[in-house]
Amino acid sequence: MIHPKLLDPKSIVVVGGSDNIHSPGGKVLKNLIEHSFQGELFVVNPKKNRVQNVICYQNIHDLPKVDLAIIAITAKYVPDAIKVLTSKKNTKGFIVFSAGFSEKDEQGALLENKIKEMINKVGGTLLGPNNIGLINKYYAGVFTTPIPKLNENGIDFISGSGATAVFIMEAAQSIGLKFASIITVGNSAQIGIEEVLEHFDFNHTDNENSKVKMLYIESIRNPKKFLKHASSLVSKGRKIVAIKGGSSEEGNRAASSHTGAMATEDIFIESLFNKAGIIRCYGRTELIYTAAILSGKEPKGKNIAIITHAGGPAVMLTDVLSKNGLKIPKIKNEKGKNLLNQLFDGSSVENPIDFLATGTAEQLSIIIDYCENTFDEIDAMAVIFGSPGLTPVFDAYRVLEEKIETCKKPIYPILPSVINAQNELIQFINSGNIAFKDEVIFGKSFAKTYKNHQIINRVKKIYPIDKREIKGLINLCDDGYISSNSTRELIRLSGIDFINQVEIKTFNSISKLRDEIKFPMVLKAIGPLHKTDVGGVILNIRNEKELKSAFLKLMKIKGVKSVIAQPMVSGIELFVGAKIENGFPPLIMCGLGGIFIEVLKDVETRMVPIAKKEALKMITSLKSYPIIKGI
Repeated sequence: MIHPKLLDPKSIVVVGGSDNIHSPGGKVLKNLIEHSFQGELFVVNPKKNRVQNVICYQNIHDLPKVDLAIIAITAKYVPDAIKVLTSKKNTKGFIVFSAGFSEKDEQGALLENKIKEMINKVGGTLLGPNNIGLINKYYAGVFTTPIPKLNENGIDFISGSGATAVFIMEAAQSIGLKFASIITVGNSAQIGIEEVLEHFDFNHTDNENSKVKMLYIESIRNPKKFLKHASSLVSKGRKIVAIKGGSSEEGNRAASSHTGAMATEDIFIESLFNKAGIIRCYGRTELIYTAAILSGKEPKGKNIAIITHAGGPAVMLTDVLSKNGLKIPKIKNEKGKNLLNQLFDGSSVENPIDFLATGTAEQLSIIIDYCENTFDEIDAMAVIFGSPGLTPVFDAYRVLEEKIETCKKPIYPILPSVINAQNELIQFINSGNIAFKDEVIFGKSFAKTYKNHQIINRVKKIYPIDKREIKGLINLCDDGYISSNSTRELIRLSGIDFINQVEIKTFNSISKLRDEIKFPMVLKAIGPLHKTDVGGVILNIRNEKELKSAFLKLMKIKGVKSVIAQPMVSGIELFVGAKIENGFPPLIMCGLGGIFIEVLKDVETRMVPIAKKEALKMITSLKSYPIIKGI
């Protein structure tokens, strides 16, 4: 758990604070002063009596007791400072900016572990090291800019990367996205993304204003803990949008199985996010657009009106929305004709509603009112309004601001004129509004939020299995591979029907098949992992002569130990497999079976436990589903 003194300290010391505001210790002190930290503020610096007009202690031993220490000194001196703070000063919160720990080398990792153990011993909380700090309503404990003006209705932002957090904050401020708090975890020596989510989960209240959590993730040390608290927050009505950086296929290959190799680390991340109900993004702009959309009013359906005075952007937005399952319903009725009569000649209201480059703020207001009150088929509005540079558009942006506030249906302003309408745009954002700049990225982000509105299936019933017997079968495997007979028994113990099969090792034992398996039958070689590659499967064996010939042929293949005989059945072949890795919950994969799964790479994955509806959705989501249906 995160100690309260990290988040709401009554006193802070900056160890390494200075008058140089271009250094981390100087900049964080400046930020604390300028952003009105209300508690006691101290500095430790061996060369000063006062720093930025704040009382300074030359020796850390002379410091009074203090709740939170922000440390900005060379890594090798950090353990000594923390030893004094933990043992003598009752300090419980620590933010360590210093680099040179586990991200550097083995020696740095030892230093990092040493400071973590000292803080753990006193029940404190360490943020970092190698981070930029945190910003919340109590203090701005970062050495960077910008410092966004916080808003209780804003988003909570957690980042594994300090530099990336800065870039995301800059981009977010440029569109008007508001923050409630920012926390960067750096090396996550003690607390990472998981623990911050745990804090938000345990301290959640129904009247909490911050409904969106935005994450930039570099590592997930405890996937099960991450899943527990992320899914809990989503079930409580919070929205989570995230980027996972650094997902690589290297080091996650299953050397013995081509199909298993498809379950890369990135597939595990994708399935983890799906299970938790997290919306995954792949770039900073997509991330902040998605968070901004989630921060606003929620549309009641998927029918969107595109209101524009520029045809091209409206066409592009229509394309991206319609390709992602949203609807741009045509407006062809008397109500539409009434609206058209109030617009200039050449306008169109079919949807997109195009009121031309010469359209006025008054006409924009009329169109929005029609979509809000008259067009029942409309659930939300996307307004694309720029400027050709002929006249100012302050009046149009004022109309937008008023309608965003008063309309029940959500309105998404897409304002692409960052030069011609620069002053109007700045005023619009400074008034507390969101201004999207790119219609295509907006469309993709909006589609992600809509698709995520579906209810996550929760498993209500777990079917009992005999775990003791199953473990017994698995423990018989000497080389990691389970025998064919044990495989059949394993499937039976899991409650799955399985066709009859007989293993034969010698030519003379062929005769025992007559009473157990009827023709036609199939023979499969046991030994080589990928049977198709070596010709290890022979189908449609119709009589005893063909059976004996097929057996002799298969036994000549290198590595073949025996042959399995099964009844020949027809139908569509499906693949179902499972994989567990790196502390993640087990992953279930399904796809079209046989050779097609590796050729088409058409696989759906989910993490256990899987509800029945979720399992069916896995199948219907396959690109090859029309083949399964019987095309």
